[in-house]
Amino acid sequence: MPKIKTHKGAAKRFKRTGSGKFRRRKAYGGHFFIRKSSRQKRALRKTGYIDAADQPRVERLLPK
Repeated sequence: MPKIKTHKGAAKRFKRTGSGKFRRRKAYGGHFFIRKSSRQKRALRKTGYIDAADQPRVERLLPK
């Protein structure tokens, strides 16, 4: 059985936590900051988690 290759595009976007979940960056944090509120920009600095429905798909892209 051949080894499973890591999907490099997904590896740059997701990091696995100790509990097995995946961290991700938030959307809308790339540009147009002048029209966003300070509160929104501050919240975009933090990372989020992927949804439970997407967990099996990302696990297949990023084997252990």
